[in-house]
Amino acid sequence: MYGRIKAVSALMNKNMKIGFVSLGCPKNQLDTEVMLHEVLSAGYEITPEETEADVVIINTCGFIESAKAEAIDNILDIAWLKSITVSKELS
Repeated sequence: MYGRIKAVSALMNKNMKIGFVSLGCPKNQLDTEVMLHEVLSAGYEITPEETEADVVIINTCGFIESAKAEAIDNILDIAWLKSITVSKELS
């Protein structure tokens, strides 16, 4: 997983703000914290506000049906926020 972060990092603008949403179990929270560290170490800015983020990473479990539903709801909510925020695009 973390190798993919480095690969994606090479394609992104260092001025981008990145938001994170962690859903599910404590392992997902730990994985999100590791990703936060990787992203910060790569020089990106983290924002807690989805409306300010250029990219929002939603980390969730794909094995539990309720977690999938929660992730889809979050994706749709963030997409809606991006659609009404003039200064940012849906990524």
